[in-house]
Amino acid sequence: MQYTESLKKNHLFRRLYHRGKSSVGQELVLYCRKNGLDHNRLGITVSTKVGNAVTRNRIRRRIREAYRLSESRYLPGWDLVVVARSSAASASWAQMRDCLAEQSEKLRLYRRS
Repeated sequence: MQYTESLKKNHLFRRLYHRGKSSVGQELVLYCRKNGLDHNRLGITVSTKVGNAVTRNRIRRRIREAYRLSESRYLPGWDLVVVARSSAASASWAQMRDCLAEQSEKLRLYRRS
């Protein structure tokens, strides 16, 4: 991911959950908040309720790839946390990609074309 860093600190995740805006989809929940930087930071959360380690890692890879492919469309300066819901385990790649795009559009995170 060229313009994005990983979000790793627990207090940053908690701040997004409590003070950020959110959008809920079938497979994903997207939280966002301005970060005051010139780049985005992305965090991905997949609970153990979703499945075993193989399933959770597959979901993380799909979310990361869906974000990477549309990264240039995102406005800079946002913290994003994507939380996978239990239906993400059975979702196809296209459903995950479309759900992330739909939630991003709802929160107006894309550049206007």
